Amino acid sequence: MAHSGTRSHADLWIETLFSAKAVGRGGIVRRNVTWVENEIGRDRFIAEVRRRGFHLVECGPQFIVICHKQGLRVIC
Repeated sequence: MAHSGTRSHADLWIETLFSAKAVGRGGIVRRNVTWVENEIGRDRFIAEVRRRGFHLVECGPQFIVICHKQGLRVIC
């Protein structure tokens, strides 16, 4: 458990991921599912994506985060 005033490994991991240039431009980021599960856990990752209003797709071994809050339409 992290002490007050310090950030946990999971918090730093999330901060690093969501500070990527692609996120700021409304682009996409992708991460290996197994890696995410080992680093911070699936539930925490989903909660962080949802909290930001982004979209999350799981495709094979990858999580794909679409970093904008506009509607999403799957074409095929």
